[in-house]
Amino acid sequence: MSRPSGDAARQRQWRQWDDDEERAFEPLTRDQAEDLRTRRPQLSPWKVVGAQALLGATLAIAAGALFGRSVAMSALYGAAVAVLPGALMARGATSPLSRLTPLAGALSILLWSFVKIGATVMLLALAPRVVQPLHWPALLVALVACLQVYWFALLVRGRPKNKTDRS
Repeated sequence: MSRPSGDAARQRQWRQWDDDEERAFEPLTRDQAEDLRTRRPQLSPWKVVGAQALLGATLAIAAGALFGRSVAMSALYGAAVAVLPGALMARGATSPLSRLTPLAGALSILLWSFVKIGATVMLLALAPRVVQPLHWPALLVALVACLQVYWFALLVRGRPKNKTDRS
């Protein structure tokens, strides 16, 4: 059985693209790599968890001042629903075992993502028993606000420190 005539042309084109990409790639020098690390430092997941906790505490204090203790406790619990599973995932994803191989890192992220989802669902299911009286709007507002910290962290992380470099 013979191949269609277009297969050979497509294979040549793919090989040409691969060759072009290999020629275009230039490894960074040590100085370039250090410069890149200083301009774009890694964002620690613990900083994100800390920012979530700080925002949650601030929201709970504001809710308490405006609406009373029960609303503040609901808001605080909502923040905990974001912070505690996030802390679990941060701990698991930054463990020494997750750094052994790239596969171990990927599996660690996958596993701890499931743990985070399960912990979040469990905490939400327990909310009516733990916080009485529970004010769902306060809980959900605090939860959503704390989850938005991830987006803010990505925005802040995406900006280079050197104003002249926008690459």
